[in-house]
Amino acid sequence: MGNSTSRLYSALAQTLSSSPPSLAEEYLEQPVDVQPLDPEELLKECEEVLHSRPPRLRRSFVFPPRDVPSQHHSIRVMQWNILAQALGEGKDSFVQCPLEALNWAERKYLILEEILMYRPDVLCLQEVDHYFDTFQPILTSLGYHSSFYPKPWSPCLDVEHNNGPDGCALFFNRDRFELVDSINIRLVAMMLKTNQVAIAQTLRCKESGRLFCVAVTHLKARSGWEVFRCAQGLDLLQNLQSITEGMGIPLLICGDFNAEPTEDVYRRFANSSLNLNSAYKLLSHDGQSEPPYTTWKIRPSGESCHTLDYIWYSQHAFSVDSVLVFPTEEEIGPNRLPSYNYPSDHLSLVCDFSFNDEPNRLL
Repeated sequence: MGNSTSRLYSALAQTLSSSPPSLAEEYLEQPVDVQPLDPEELLKECEEVLHSRPPRLRRSFVFPPRDVPSQHHSIRVMQWNILAQALGEGKDSFVQCPLEALNWAERKYLILEEILMYRPDVLCLQEVDHYFDTFQPILTSLGYHSSFYPKPWSPCLDVEHNNGPDGCALFFNRDRFELVDSINIRLVAMMLKTNQVAIAQTLRCKESGRLFCVAVTHLKARSGWEVFRCAQGLDLLQNLQSITEGMGIPLLICGDFNAEPTEDVYRRFANSSLNLNSAYKLLSHDGQSEPPYTTWKIRPSGESCHTLDYIWYSQHAFSVDSVLVFPTEEEIGPNRLPSYNYPSDHLSLVCDFSFNDEPNRLL
């Protein structure tokens, strides 16, 4: 790591040294005073640290046709379950992934490199367990507003030498948007508070003056919990309905839903009165099918290839300008994910959205 590590953390040293000894108080958003970082310099540093690793997955954008070009700059949104460090090393049992490939000293650079490669305006992450010592200070210094909401009973806490609970994190470009309102949601299912959470923030676009609401969530995992997931999804929809009701505020909803498109929670989002559509359906020939996978891993129980991650958008208010394609099976490789050249078992989703000129049109 050598000089690269010292360069990166010299800009963050004051913040990290002044962090409270216990981060478990309320996990409220805290102001971070850090020196600005040059994203190009940080990207070069990532490449230097990772020079001994194989080439990273290279992906391209496709551009769905649209009738009328937008008069505004696109909003780039990234959705990504980055894999909690404690779970990757201690619980998830990726049998084809060498433990040294998950070493946080280098894996954090792989994550940062992916983010810097696409420079999202809005970044939605799940399984974040290094928020305060890595993502908050670094992304704040890159010009992002940062928010975090941990799971109440994070499985990371069961792992020895953990870095605290994992949770959802939401970041947005301060130069492009201003925060109007923010709410942390502990999802309810069957009248019970659950271990899954969401963040919903209403933003104002400085260029156009338009409002929109962005939400990030991570629903309950594992087979057998389909009814529970659906209840969580309905609770999230009801919360978002309350936030946007009467104001016509469009939505961007990102998350690891842990649900295939065949599950009821997916159908509830697709048929919601909020008029949502899934952006990644635009990769299909008919525009009606999700990709064959967003996560692909090998565990002791066997190979696991599923579509679980989505970016939903209000189709009356937004158009999709571009979608980042997924790597092929050959590009991912026989050992699947995570790997030496990709830091998570989930692939990132990246889309460019622009406001429609008729935002009140519902169909």
